[in-house]
Amino acid sequence: MNNALMVINPYKFSGQWVFDDDDTGLVKEPFVAGIDVMIDKLVSGLNKPSDGFLLIFSGSEFPSYDIKLEWRREDCGGNWYWCEEYSMEGWLCPALFKYFDVAPKEIFAKAKAT
Repeated sequence: MNNALMVINPYKFSGQWVFDDDDTGLVKEPFVAGIDVMIDKLVSGLNKPSDGFLLIFSGSEFPSYDIKLEWRREDCGGNWYWCEEYSMEGWLCPALFKYFDVAPKEIFAKAKAT
């Protein structure tokens, strides 16, 4: 992991949450399999989040985080995480390894308006 806190800017494209990251070469990388639903819940209080919002995340706890994801299992090259705040699971694809050397046991995240 290069930074303790990382930031991406998810937005909606064709009805799907995606993000671009020039540093990793990801373009319109989609959030799927439950993570998209978690994002819907996470940004429900933000103004026009579908136009883009800041998603700050880390493998370490940080002040004022909104949600915590807990690692459950590996599957199809990605990893399933449990979110206690929303009582649901979501799958993070192998793009996770663009940010972490190994799948972290916990991921903390915060959504902010841009």
